[in-house]
Amino acid sequence: MSGEELTQALRDAGCGDAAAKEFMQLYTEGQTAKAQKLLSRHRKELLDGIHAEERKISCLDYLEYTLRKGEQA
Repeated sequence: MSGEELTQALRDAGCGDAAAKEFMQLYTEGQTAKAQKLLSRHRKELLDGIHAEERKISCLDYLEYTLRKGEQA
């Protein structure tokens, strides 16, 4: 992958400019283990955000269920 393609892939993955720059520096210096760790950390942050949103959706689902159940009584 070219540097431009890597940078675009990082942007597409939601990495900010600072993280993308850090990744590219590590990658070009051959520090692939550190670059991988940076990607793993970003992935975890994204998943944490998804899980937080899922909890909100579950709360809404429960509220809707409770309202529907109350209407049927």
